[in-house]
Amino acid sequence: MKRLLPLLLGASVALPLPAFADSTVPVAESRQPVTILVSIDGFRADYLDRGITPNLSALAAHGISAAMRPSFPSKTFPNHWTLVTGKVPDHHGIVANRFEDPARPGEVFTMASDDPFWWNAAEPIWVTAEKAGIRTATMFWPGSNVAWGGQREKREWSETTGGTRPSDWQQYNQAVTPVQRVSAVIDWMRRPAATRPKLVTLYFDQVDTAGHHYGPVDPHTDEAIADADRDIGLLVEGLRELGQPANLVIVADHGMAATSSERVIALDKLTDPKLYDVGDTGPFATITPAKGKDAKVAAALLKPHDHMQCWRKQDIPARLRYGTNPRIAPYFCLAKTGWEIAKTAPKEAKSGGSHGYDNAAPEMAALFVATGPAFRPAGKLAAFDNVDVAPLLRDLLGLPQASDGDGNDTPFGPVLTAK
Repeated sequence: MKRLLPLLLGASVALPLPAFADSTVPVAESRQPVTILVSIDGFRADYLDRGITPNLSALAAHGISAAMRPSFPSKTFPNHWTLVTGKVPDHHGIVANRFEDPARPGEVFTMASDDPFWWNAAEPIWVTAEKAGIRTATMFWPGSNVAWGGQREKREWSETTGGTRPSDWQQYNQAVTPVQRVSAVIDWMRRPAATRPKLVTLYFDQVDTAGHHYGPVDPHTDEAIADADRDIGLLVEGLRELGQPANLVIVADHGMAATSSERVIALDKLTDPKLYDVGDTGPFATITPAKGKDAKVAAALLKPHDHMQCWRKQDIPARLRYGTNPRIAPYFCLAKTGWEIAKTAPKEAKSGGSHGYDNAAPEMAALFVATGPAFRPAGKLAAFDNVDVAPLLRDLLGLPQASDGDGNDTPFGPVLTAK
């Protein structure tokens, strides 16, 4: 770290090749910039203000940063898919970490689901890039292992036919260490120009894991934040040693709020659990009435509650941009930030952290840092919505903007060196 910090503080990763004095690549090789999209899952925007992230802070100082608003619901899979499609969950179809689809009765989407059926509603940036002849590689990213656009027969041991994946991709495994993940990206950069990816994704999970276990203000979470910052430093150092210019776009999918077993709303205390089925629980709950029981469920849920509000899906506030997708359950209940909804009251005392709350809550704001040859060092930007990240990536890759996206590149117009 003592060696790395002066490098970071002295210059950004966008320096021209001759500045890489320790480069192992001949100066005669002219390397084109690559775009690297990095997710640090659960990295709340204000974690950057704790004084424990020298590498990220140095990158922000040489580029741009912001407190980015996640899409609703502020969950991992919906927001990772938004970041690479430019569509809100209500439109791209990954509406939660766990949900059902009326077209597939009896099946449940989970974070292990890789059947293209669940993902095909919105094209991710790596598929758009591959179709345009731009080579891509994903060192983990939710959905990047899916053969997008393909089909899978619903029979045992069926294989996916058709579809597009990144040219290089890795099946997610949490046991793969952050250092190994960074090393994989650097190895891709060592390739000859013809097979070197121009768009890369990289995913870290340690900050989110610590935030869930210990809460956002615990020393264990600070340790995970510092570890993730060191991982970013390793990435930057590896790029410098190769003389590889890079546009780094470093994001989080959501923030984190402190939770406690003392702040739980038990659904079975509100009405008879035989009247409904519960899908997701936590910061929000998704509820489907049993046949013929809609009126009783509505009477129980739609009246005022302390620390929670429930709606029929079509009545969810328009500002949340959520409620039209058929995969959203008929009733949706959202807890006040820091509270949770459960089927029954907890039996043991515990505390920790969670996310999925109102995306306007300050605790849900997500990290955004970008730097590289495409960015002017403009400092901190006004908050923007994460649907704008995919349009930014399109600019960096020279791809046309999508005609049906929910975001745009307006927040970045003044800070891009060229479009």
